[in-house]
Amino acid sequence: MSSKLLRGTFILTLGTMISKMLGLFYVIPFYHIVGSSGQALYAFSYIPYTIFISIATAGVPLAVSKYISKYNALEEYAVGRKLFKSGLIIMLCTGIMSFLALYFLAPYIAAMSTNSNVGSDIEDVTTVIRAVSFALILVPIMSLIRGFFQGHQSMGPSAVSQVIEQIVRITFVLAGAYIVMHFMNGTISQAVSVATFAAFIGAVGGLFSLIWYWYKRRVYLNELLLHDKGTMNISLTEMYKEIVVYAAPFVFVGIANPLFQFIDQFTFIKTMQSIGYDDDSARDAFAVITMQTHKLVIIPVALATAFSLTLVPSITKAFVNEDRTSLNHQLNQAFQVVLFLTLPAVVGLSMLAEPIFTLFYEHSELGTEVLRTYAPVAVLFAFFLVTAAILQGINEQRFTVLSLLVGLLIKLSLNIPLIKLMETEGAIIATAIGYAAAILINLFVIKTFAGYPFKLVFRRSLLIVLFTLVMFIGTGIVYKLLTLFLSPASNLSALIIVIISAAAGAGIYFYLSVKTRLIYFLLGEKVDRILRKLRLKA
Repeated sequence: MSSKLLRGTFILTLGTMISKMLGLFYVIPFYHIVGSSGQALYAFSYIPYTIFISIATAGVPLAVSKYISKYNALEEYAVGRKLFKSGLIIMLCTGIMSFLALYFLAPYIAAMSTNSNVGSDIEDVTTVIRAVSFALILVPIMSLIRGFFQGHQSMGPSAVSQVIEQIVRITFVLAGAYIVMHFMNGTISQAVSVATFAAFIGAVGGLFSLIWYWYKRRVYLNELLLHDKGTMNISLTEMYKEIVVYAAPFVFVGIANPLFQFIDQFTFIKTMQSIGYDDDSARDAFAVITMQTHKLVIIPVALATAFSLTLVPSITKAFVNEDRTSLNHQLNQAFQVVLFLTLPAVVGLSMLAEPIFTLFYEHSELGTEVLRTYAPVAVLFAFFLVTAAILQGINEQRFTVLSLLVGLLIKLSLNIPLIKLMETEGAIIATAIGYAAAILINLFVIKTFAGYPFKLVFRRSLLIVLFTLVMFIGTGIVYKLLTLFLSPASNLSALIIVIISAAAGAGIYFYLSVKTRLIYFLLGEKVDRILRKLRLKA
C-alpha cells in the first residue's frame, strides 16, 4: 500500500474517530442542561432522523469513492465528474424529499411514540422531529462531495468536514439549549427543538468546509480532465445501478441499530404505562435506555469494529483469489480481535456500572441496573457489524437483509411481553435476542459459502473468556476494597474508583495476553512497538 494511501486512510480514520467520540460525549453536559425528560424528547426525534439519514446517505461516500477511483485508474476522469455533477442534483432532490417526508410524518411518528391522549406531548415531539428534519436537505450533498474527494485519494476534506460538522453541531446544541433554559426561561421542548435544529447548523458548517476544499483544489481537479482518455460513455442509468449495488449493503447495516431503537420508541413508553408507570417515569426510563446507557455501551463497539473491519479488504481479496488458507486466517483474525477487545471492555463496564453512570450523569439506581444489563449486548452489536462486513467481503451481502429482518421481527415480537415481565431490562433482552438471531444467520452463511471452520476461533474464545474471568475476579476485589472507604454515589469518589479499577483490570488482562502471547497472534508486531513506547520492553 502506498504511503499516500496509508496517510489518507489514517487521516480519515482519525477524523471519523474524533467525530464519533465527540458525538458520544456531548450527551453528558446536554443531560445536565435538559435532564432525562429532555433527553427522551431528543431521542424521539433523533432515532427516526438517524433512520432517514442512513437511508438517504449510508454507503454513498464509499460507493461514490469506489466508483470514481475505479474510473480514475482507467484515466476516464470525465466519468467521475459526470457522476458528481448529476449526483449533486439527485442528492439535493433526495434530501428535499427526505426532509418533506420526515417533516409531514412527524405528527404520526409523535402519536405512535408517546401517549396519544395528551395533545401537548404529541405537539412537543412533532416540533422536535420537524426541527431536526431540516438537516436532511444538506447531509446527502455532503456525503456525495466526501465520496468525490475520497475517490481522488483525498481523505482530508472528509475528515476535516466531519470534525467541523460535529464541533459546530455540538456547540450549537449545548449553547442553544443552555441559553433557552437559563437566559430565556424557555421550556424543555423549546430547548430540545433548538438542540435538534443544531443538526442543520452543523451540516452548514461541514458543507462550507467541503466547498472551501473544492475551491482550493479545483485547478488540480480540472487539470485531470485534460488527461481524460474519453473512450467510455457510460449512461447515468448504468452509473447509478452500480452505485446502488455498492451502497445497498451499507444502508441495511447502518440502519440496524436505529431500527431496533425505533421499535422501543413505539412500544416502550406505552407498555411501561400499561404496567403502572406514570408518563414522567416511563420517559426517564426511555432516556436511560436510548440515550444515556446506549452512548456508553457503543464505545467499546466502535473501538473493536474499527480494528477488525480493517481486515475486510484482505478477506475480499482472499475470497476472490480462492485462497482458502488466507481467507480462514483473515476470518480468524476478525472474529478474535473483536472478541478480544470487546469482551473485557463490556465486562468492566458492567461491573463498574454504578460509578461510571454516576461519573457521566448522576447517581441512579435505574441507570446502574440498565447499564449493568445493557453493557454485555455491546458484544452482539460488534459481532453483527463484523459478520455483516464479512458477508460483503465474500459477496453474500444479500443475507444481511434477511438476518436483519429476522432480528427485527424477533425484537418486535418479544419487546412488549418482556417489558411487561422485566420492565426496562425487558427491552434490552429483546434487543439481545434479536441481534443474536441475526448473528447466527450471518455465521451460518459464512460457514456455508466460505467453508469456514470455527474450531480455532472457538478454542481461542475460551482462552479470552478465561482471561476475562480472571480480570473480572481481580477487578472485583479491587472494586470491593475501594468501596469500603469510597462511595460510588459521589462524583469524585466514582472517578477514583473507575480509574483504579479499570487500570487494575486492564493490567491483569494485558499481562495474561502478553504472557501467553495471545496478543501477538492477534495484533502482531504492533504490540512490540506499543511496549517499546511504554518502555515495557527493550
